Amino acid sequence: MAETQILDEDELALRQPPESPLREFWHIFRRDRLAMAGLIVLVLLLFAAFAAKALTEWTVVFDPATVRLVDKFKPPMSAASTLLPAEDLPRGGIYLLGTDELGRDVFARMLQGSFVSLSIGFVAVGISIFIGILLGGLAGYYGNLRIFRLMTVDTLIMRFTDVMLCFPTFFLILTVVALLPPSIYNIMIVIGLTSWMGTARFVRAEFLALREQDFVVAAQAMGLPERRIIFVHMVPNAIAPVLVSATIGVATAILTESALSFLGFGVQPPFATWGNILSDGKGYIFDAPWLFFIPGMAILVVVLAFNLVGEGMREALNPKLRRRT
Repeated sequence: MAETQILDEDELALRQPPESPLREFWHIFRRDRLAMAGLIVLVLLLFAAFAAKALTEWTVVFDPATVRLVDKFKPPMSAASTLLPAEDLPRGGIYLLGTDELGRDVFARMLQGSFVSLSIGFVAVGISIFIGILLGGLAGYYGNLRIFRLMTVDTLIMRFTDVMLCFPTFFLILTVVALLPPSIYNIMIVIGLTSWMGTARFVRAEFLALREQDFVVAAQAMGLPERRIIFVHMVPNAIAPVLVSATIGVATAILTESALSFLGFGVQPPFATWGNILSDGKGYIFDAPWLFFIPGMAILVVVLAFNLVGEGMREALNPKLRRRT
């Protein structure tokens, strides 16, 4: 009787439909506590960034550019001066993260900085992923095609990638930004144009493996257009390592933008970013340490959160790296 029950349970388990790839990914990802902690931090950051965009447009109490000289160098959780007009008072009359040398609310500036930093990170990574998928796909799919009988497409693209990797990326970005007019859009484009090499290598490797798979060979035998084979059959199967690379790439882009703004070559005032808040506070590290440590800790926590989420995605998407529980 017990044996029959066991067989019935085994047969029932075999009859259950398999989990979808997305559900399987989430089931594995959520078991990684560090990755989940990073995901929670990123969700809160996204909420804060969009809330900041709305609040700074709707009300002056969250305006990061409002100067209140009478309240300069106020420490965190300090009350605003009673000498200020009612319309210039911060929300609740309290500076949650203190004020800077001009009396500007650090909390409002940090909120605006989160929106600017995330915008730069996502747009720059979007540009780099587009270029990486394009060049990596060409190198992987048309790798044996010769150009002017001198070299193959794969050789040309990969040697160009190697040349780009030889340049110190940050100093290349610094040089280009110094020659261009200071603009948030220039920062996005320059970071995106100098960070596609890793994505191109990932996509090329995946395409070289997928090109020999049966479903690709069958699609070619059916006479499907090459663009359909590439974008419908191959790109979706090669996107997993790209997503991991993109997650870590956003952290790198935020870190690069912060370094550029700290040096004075990044986003210019009146926009507040974590980098220029950090730069403004470096001269008052002993008199007003919160101006230096608050943006520094924000950069540290956000970059760490992106890296933890990227590592969790890498393990969830790669069966060889999944931790056993």
